Amino acid sequence: METKDSNGNILNEGDSVTVIKTLKVKGMASDIKQGTAVKNIRLTDDPKAIEGKVNGTVLVLKTEFLKKKN
Repeated sequence: METKDSNGNILNEGDSVTVIKTLKVKGMASDIKQGTAVKNIRLTDDPKAIEGKVNGTVLVLKTEFLKKKN
């Protein structure tokens, strides 16, 4: 199954995405703000999630809150 962003665009390894909604993350001091770029993503076994580095921390993010950068 293909991994798709919130707009239905197909995501691939190494793509860059933007967060479309401010997200609260358990265990982090600050939120991930809307518009934050996540570069060089990695796909996971779950087509609804990706791995990416945000502020030096590797996180698993749901694709419903991401938009592919062109």
